Amino acid sequence: MGSAANTPSREPWNKGKIVGQKAPFKVKDIWALRVRLQMDNRVRELALFNLGIDSKLRGCDLVALKVRDVCHGDTVASRAVVMQHKTQRPVQFEITPVTRDAVQRWIKQAGLRSEDFLFPSRMHASPHLGTRQYARILEGWVEELGLDPADYGTHSMRRTKATLIYRRTKNLRAVQLLLGHSKLESTVRYFGIEVDDALEISEQTEI
Repeated sequence: MGSAANTPSREPWNKGKIVGQKAPFKVKDIWALRVRLQMDNRVRELALFNLGIDSKLRGCDLVALKVRDVCHGDTVASRAVVMQHKTQRPVQFEITPVTRDAVQRWIKQAGLRSEDFLFPSRMHASPHLGTRQYARILEGWVEELGLDPADYGTHSMRRTKATLIYRRTKNLRAVQLLLGHSKLESTVRYFGIEVDDALEISEQTEI
């Protein structure tokens, strides 16, 4: 029998990959991609990207949105409430003017009605965009921005605005509500690096 030293070593499956949480997008990347999608007239992708950033929804909830979830009559609402698939708890989110405009353009271009899925699938097997299709679209965006696809995933969309809000306000309770977390501990874990930073600052502050 050969010794362990003679056994060819296998590279770990996660070599070169980020394991765990994916990175949020930077503000400059958000605007760079918006401009690119607008210039290329990629109306559907712009609506998907903007709504993904604003809503902070998990991918499975974002792709399953119906027109009526974000519209009041023929007008895109400034706020929406969605029942989360994972927790079965409602979560509310804002829809900013730039996103409302993008979604309105997409609904008009696609001829969508109130009961339709906001992002219908182009594959007959599924009534709406699937999470794998969404992941592939996002990977394309990441590559267009010249970023490393190993660092980003669909969860990057959920983290982006929440991370910006947390960094600016340090208000975990507010971010907990925006993400629809049932426990503050979940939000603390979500922002583990930032919380570590805050604890370090706290430890250095003598009273």
